[in-house]
Amino acid sequence: MDTRFLDSFVMVAECGSMAEAARRMNITPTALAQRIRSLEREFGLPLFTRSGRFVRITEGGARLLARAGHFQRELRQLKAATLADGFPGGLRIGTIRTALTNVLPEWLTLLAKRHPDLDASLEIGASHELYHQVASGKLDAAVLVEPPFRVPKSFRWQPMRVEPLILLAPARLVKTEPDALLAAQPFLRYDRRTWGGMLADQYLRQRGLTPRERFEMDSPDGIAILVGRGLGVSLVPDCYRPGSLPRSVAAVPVGGSRLARRLGMLWPARSPYGRLFEALMDEAPREAA
Repeated sequence: MDTRFLDSFVMVAECGSMAEAARRMNITPTALAQRIRSLEREFGLPLFTRSGRFVRITEGGARLLARAGHFQRELRQLKAATLADGFPGGLRIGTIRTALTNVLPEWLTLLAKRHPDLDASLEIGASHELYHQVASGKLDAAVLVEPPFRVPKSFRWQPMRVEPLILLAPARLVKTEPDALLAAQPFLRYDRRTWGGMLADQYLRQRGLTPRERFEMDSPDGIAILVGRGLGVSLVPDCYRPGSLPRSVAAVPVGGSRLARRLGMLWPARSPYGRLFEALMDEAPREAA
């Protein structure tokens, strides 16, 4: 069995769409369909039922999927054991979107300098999604917000940056007391489902505030643009590069060290990339408490 076919099966199961899986794997839908049919012939059962543009995994396919992830991890470890430098190809790194502009550029620069031939891909997602992808072996590591629970000993967690909670407000209103602005102005909420977005809820509860909500989104950069247009105020972690906020936006610290988002890198303790991650974390500059 060609192991690429099994990777294709897992991708289709995750996407629920042959077309989307083909796009992510950079192959044609026809080639992907041929791989799935080859697997179905090899295992002697249908793996998906098709309905228009979407597919649904069969009972037999679900049993295969439950074992496929374990097989993929074992295969990667086997490849790692046979390489002189101990690093398998195809490093998969997850990251939250805001880390792409603050901590990751320096980290990826070091990675490229130390291992210019190492192939790597980036997966963007929310912290809770990335955590589960590392736990399931779909990602080798992820840059994410520190989980609101104790990280199991089977993982390594390395702090990288601390982002205190700030109030974003139109610059013309900066002299107004923060709680007064939150009470009077429309509130642009940073997605409360994210670990970073939970900080705003903590602050509002502590201060007994119930702002008038206008929009909710998982994009600190988008929120800053809307604040600059006078559409409201917001509470977000200070994830912005110096000088990157619009001139029409003021950032006011409100939470101190008690309310801050902590970014770091998470990877399995037994990862074949463990030595690489530790070396890069030691060398890369970080702002961690």
